Amino acid sequence: MTGQCRFCKTKLEEVFADLGMSPLANAYLKPEDIQGAEKFYPLRAYVCNNCYLVQLDELESPEEIFSNYAYFSSFSDSWLKHCQEYVEQAIKQLNLDSQSQVIELASNDGYLLQYFKKKNIEVLGVEPAANVAQIATDKGIPTIVKFFGEKIAKDLEKDGYKADLLIANNVMAHVPDLNDFIKGMKVILKSTGVITIEFPHLLNLMQKNQFDTIYHEHFSYFSLTTVETIFLHHQLKIFDVEQLSTHGGSLRIYASHIEDNTKHKTTRFENLKKVEEKYKIQDLKSYHFFQEQVKETKRSILEFLIQVKREGKSIVAYGAPAKGNTLLNYCGIRSDFIDFTVDRSPYKQGLYLPGTHILIKHPDQIKAVKPDYVMILPWNLTQEIMQQISYIRDWGGKFVVPIPEIKVY
Repeated sequence: MTGQCRFCKTKLEEVFADLGMSPLANAYLKPEDIQGAEKFYPLRAYVCNNCYLVQLDELESPEEIFSNYAYFSSFSDSWLKHCQEYVEQAIKQLNLDSQSQVIELASNDGYLLQYFKKKNIEVLGVEPAANVAQIATDKGIPTIVKFFGEKIAKDLEKDGYKADLLIANNVMAHVPDLNDFIKGMKVILKSTGVITIEFPHLLNLMQKNQFDTIYHEHFSYFSLTTVETIFLHHQLKIFDVEQLSTHGGSLRIYASHIEDNTKHKTTRFENLKKVEEKYKIQDLKSYHFFQEQVKETKRSILEFLIQVKREGKSIVAYGAPAKGNTLLNYCGIRSDFIDFTVDRSPYKQGLYLPGTHILIKHPDQIKAVKPDYVMILPWNLTQEIMQQISYIRDWGGKFVVPIPEIKVY
């Protein structure tokens, strides 16, 4: 039985992608847990036939998913560089100084706010995962351990917090109560303040076959057109947008209060709206081809792996990202194909991937075993990873990237 659209409450009936049964993508297992039972949930994305928000049913509470979280933003060099560049740009564009207040929602381990703090700008993080927030606090970044929404925003307002810049990077997808979250943003934003939000662009997911970015921790998937509809409903207007290369192709939107007359819609905002229009982002037919494309990808990945194993070659994976867990579980790839995976995060090393029970080791293990192939699971970081472990070429090792289609480098 399907639910209602989390924005407009229309009954959800149109399936966008059905990826079978899967565990929570960040539910990594300790060695003592792999003998026990695991929870698997249907991984099925719907598209609302009214507002075109692509979404999953809420099958597990955010408290269950995010209260003790395994994702730390600071373990990707390219992501930190992206953040530094954003901070420089925001300070210049918005004339931020020591009198300004920057608030970030889902501030993780302080990966971004640390750069504002270095510029003597007042910062505040709001982060639901206590283990991650603790690392930010240890860096001297004031962080409140809460799930953000209208009530928290009103409490912060009473305490004198109002944002000149309100940031929400890669968090809107994780919010089950979208309306409450955006109401909170409206409350905490100064009258001439700016909101910037980054999220993977639904158009890229569809055009570049990024089905592995669908997992239970991501409740929603956004086009610019749908986000604009949602924001306008809450008396907020999007006036600018940037297209970014992060996470396989993201948008950074700029929004303000609808009554703020100092912000005007840019040409690039209007142009991207036209691109979505041309793609027919508000036509259900545009969503129907996706499932078949996903099935074909699964078939070609398995064909490649079967052939390689029949040749007696060895394969390990690089990375333990959530998207990798969707891919491996949907394709049924376990340690019969992949010997182990490696990850730079010490918080993941020694654990097992959910569902597939592939062991996560230290990256040094690649040198030790000299595999024939390394499959890159965080394909959005392909260039960074290929540089980091270019030494696999010394023994004739090759890289495999599974998305948008399987390629060997």
